[in-house]
Amino acid sequence: MKLLLIEDERDLSNAVKKGLKKKGYAVDAAYDGEEGLYLYEVNEYDLIILDLNLPVTDGLEVLKRIREKDFKTKIIILSARTSVEERIEGINLGANDYMVKPFDFMELEARINGLLRIDFVQKPSVQKCGNIEINTLSKKVFVSGKEIALAKKEYSILEYLFGNMGNVVSSETLIEHIWDSDADLFSNSLKYHIHTLKKKIGGDYIKNIRGQGYVLTEEK
Repeated sequence: MKLLLIEDERDLSNAVKKGLKKKGYAVDAAYDGEEGLYLYEVNEYDLIILDLNLPVTDGLEVLKRIREKDFKTKIIILSARTSVEERIEGINLGANDYMVKPFDFMELEARINGLLRIDFVQKPSVQKCGNIEINTLSKKVFVSGKEIALAKKEYSILEYLFGNMGNVVSSETLIEHIWDSDADLFSNSLKYHIHTLKKKIGGDYIKNIRGQGYVLTEEK
């Protein structure tokens, strides 16, 4: 999953970005409202973490401009503003959640996980495809009841395909949602990770539809 972090406190931004990348997320960072809006316009994100006290363009204005045309992307406000009125304003403008600084990183991760599950039409945290089982909370994968070790990118690819099970997902979409914006879109990284993932899970669950992309289906 690909996240956009709009936070002007660089030390905090770097710490949050580092923590989320360790959890397998691709993360782009912006340090003011205008930069955040620019990255939002040129990339596709599954979730945005948005500070309110931003230079150039205020966070509430950023939220308002995004929600004028996009109600799908999940947005978590992360702010030192603690008044009830400001929280209500943020929610009324379309934020999905509101966290007050200082915050616990594990709670932020839990809220991100919760919102991303809603994005996949309230799918349960434990999902199955044939003899593959994935737990999106613990980030664990089991094949025939035995846990298998996946690299972060391998897991992210599998989780995204589970979220779109039965639907063909293009290579461009996978790269857009799993790699950050610094990724080389012309590298063979995706093909390599798909290859190693298929070897680890076995069977023929991930199919390459020539000219279209990849689909996760029950083994036939």
